[in-house]
Amino acid sequence: MALSNREFDKYNIKGVLFDLDGTLADTAPDLIYALNLSLIDAGLVACEIDKVKHAVTHGSLALVKAALPDADEALHHQLQQALLRHYKVINGDKSCLFSKLDALLTLLDHRSIPYGIVTNKHACFARPLVRKLGLVPLVKSLISGDSTIHSKPHPAPMLLAAQQIGIPVQNILYLGDAERDLVAAKNANMIGGVAYWGYLSSDDTPEDWPAQLHFKSTQCLYDFFV
Repeated sequence: MALSNREFDKYNIKGVLFDLDGTLADTAPDLIYALNLSLIDAGLVACEIDKVKHAVTHGSLALVKAALPDADEALHHQLQQALLRHYKVINGDKSCLFSKLDALLTLLDHRSIPYGIVTNKHACFARPLVRKLGLVPLVKSLISGDSTIHSKPHPAPMLLAAQQIGIPVQNILYLGDAERDLVAAKNANMIGGVAYWGYLSSDDTPEDWPAQLHFKSTQCLYDFFV
């Protein structure tokens, strides 16, 4: 159910920051394709997207471990490096914004609400992806996992993004699909919003995460700003 404009007014949101994978963009097809290429290279069987999709938001090593939970650490790291090599080539080819979020960005522009991205993905992957998504001229900030000494859930990348979009932290909504995203928002004194359309697993308990807002769909998020 969409939240009312009264809710929007209550939180006094003047800026929006997004997690990238599983929140702003559906990047699972690229990452799982790169994973399967690495598995095939190693003489192993490719995996189904639904088996490992929940791990996408947690990074390449988590993705490999989800595909082969019983493999040893050496094989996990071998496959991770192969995955990253393949991903560097195909990054962004199969990714897209989640449904309704292109319209949301247009709405934020019309309302003069600046927005940006804070991701733990390293810049060598995040920047080409954001470029392929056509977001480079739109976002006011793009903070990667290596933009500061610390990554989420540490507040450092969040505070840098707030500085770049020029909005006080207490007036920024940060949207994410992982617990660390909402912990990062709390640590930075931002308004946390859970993106339920992301890569949540059956073991996740987003109702227990430190978030003020819970968006069950991208339509709910869009309606919140209308």
